[in-house]
Amino acid sequence: MSNLVSTAALEAELGSDELVVFDASWHLPVADAPARDARSEYLRCHLPGALFADIDQLSDQASSLPHMLASPSEFQAHMRALGLCKGSSVVVYDALGIFSAARLWWMLRVYGHEKVRILDGGLPKWLDEGRALQAGEAESKSGDFEARFMSSRVASLEETRAAPLVLDARSAARFQGFAPEPRPGLPSGHMPNARNLPFERLIRDARLRPREELEEIFEDLGVGARTPLVTSCGSGVTAAIISLALAEVGHSSNSLYDGSWTEYAQCFPSEVVIGE
Repeated sequence: MSNLVSTAALEAELGSDELVVFDASWHLPVADAPARDARSEYLRCHLPGALFADIDQLSDQASSLPHMLASPSEFQAHMRALGLCKGSSVVVYDALGIFSAARLWWMLRVYGHEKVRILDGGLPKWLDEGRALQAGEAESKSGDFEARFMSSRVASLEETRAAPLVLDARSAARFQGFAPEPRPGLPSGHMPNARNLPFERLIRDARLRPREELEEIFEDLGVGARTPLVTSCGSGVTAAIISLALAEVGHSSNSLYDGSWTEYAQCFPSEVVIGE
C-alpha cells in the first residue's frame, strides 16, 4: 500500500469524519534571505479543513538540537489537541510538495499511527489544479490518539556510528565539506559510513519519483531489499524523505537518526570526513 495519496483522491475524501489533514510546512533558514513564516502562509491559504502542525512545536522543547522527537506523552498531548484520534486517517502536506511533510509522516509512524499518507505534490500541485482552498484557522476537536513508541524506527547516535550504511540527504557540497552548514559553527562533511543521497534526487516536479525510478536509485547505491541502513541529514527533516522513498519500494530495514549531522558533528568532530 502506498504512503502517498493523489490530489484527486484526497479531494474526494474531504469531509469524511475519519479524515484529518495537516499542513506540516516548514522552511529551512537560508543565509542572507528573509525567513519564510510557514504559519502565516498557512493562514493565508490552506486545504479545506487542514490544521497547521508545526514540527518545531511538536518537538522536544528542552533539547538543544533542532526539532528532536518529543516524549510520547508530549507528542500525544499535542496531537490530541489537533484532533487526532486512534482511528483517524491522516493526510500530511507541505508548501513545497514533498519536503517537511515527510517529517510529520515519520513522527506519526514512530508513535504508532500507521494510517498516515502524504499528499503527492503537496500544496503546489493542489494550487496548479485549481482545487478549493481556505484561509484562516481551521476548527479542531479534541482527539483520543494514544502514542506507542516504535523504537525500531529511530536510530541513536551510537546505533548510527555502528550502522553498516548511512544515507545522508544533504547536498553533495555539504556532504563533501565544500559548502557551509546552515547552522552557524557546525562543520560540513560526513560520517565515515555514509553515502550521499541528496533528497532532491528522489523528487521530480514536487512529487516523489515513481517506484521503479526509486528502486534504480537505491540499487545504484548498493541498497537491496534487506540492506540495514540509517537515514540522516542536517537535522532529521529531509532524512524522512529518504525514509519515505524506502517505504515506497518496500524496504523496512531502516531507521532515522533523529540528531542527524547537527548532533554527530558536535559529538565527534574528529571523525568528520571531507571529500567523496
